[in-house]
Amino acid sequence: MPKTTPTPLTETFLRVWIPTLVVALFIITFVVQPFDIPSGSMENTLLIGDHLLADRIRLSPPPNDWTRVLLPYRGLQHGDIVVFLATQNDTAPPINTPPGEHVVKRLIGLPGDHIKLVHGVVYRNGQALVEPYAVHSGGYDPARDDWPNGGTPLETAPGWQAALPQYLQDGAVVVPPGQYFCMGDNRDNSLDSRYWGFVPEANLIGRPSIIYWSYESDESDYLAQGMGDRVAGLLSVIIHAPTRTRWSRTLRLPR
Repeated sequence: MPKTTPTPLTETFLRVWIPTLVVALFIITFVVQPFDIPSGSMENTLLIGDHLLADRIRLSPPPNDWTRVLLPYRGLQHGDIVVFLATQNDTAPPINTPPGEHVVKRLIGLPGDHIKLVHGVVYRNGQALVEPYAVHSGGYDPARDDWPNGGTPLETAPGWQAALPQYLQDGAVVVPPGQYFCMGDNRDNSLDSRYWGFVPEANLIGRPSIIYWSYESDESDYLAQGMGDRVAGLLSVIIHAPTRTRWSRTLRLPR
């Protein structure tokens, strides 16, 4: 029997690990994308410290894309939770969301919808919405809760404030083609389309598909600036992971 020659380690790496890394990179780039929740604007649906995977493919694949076989396409629907890049108004003062920041909100208005709020209740095309996910934790604010007819809410982006009148019709905002109106579930603590306007279709990334980890956090945990703060934060997470992990939220599907 001929003597077998061991496969060199380099060849094993090239044949096994590089294809694995390529597949993983493809999945992260084109199929799913990880992100986490840095604010309480989507409470109690999503909590600060929830880590999720966003489904990038089912949002808007080409009509004949091969991925339809594995992940059938479903167009955006009212009530979907969506992930998108911060809009131009969102990154401008006074809101100052960092450019490229992932934002998570609930889709309230599709193109052509007429949206307004009356005493905190959202009306779409003249019908009051039943929203069991919505949380109201503050007092009455006419500018926020009777939007857009109760005045201009604080922290409204100047660009949106200037553009808003062109979208008004009979006391409601009409969502233009290629744009979407999104709001946070924590209605009294959410900077959303009331404050910075519509979400362009090009900014949409995907839908959150699963919470793969949830770590008990607050907004201050996401304010670290320097390398030292980031290293200290990472060490804190490693040390406290067993006790601060919200085990009951692991693998939960956000709705």
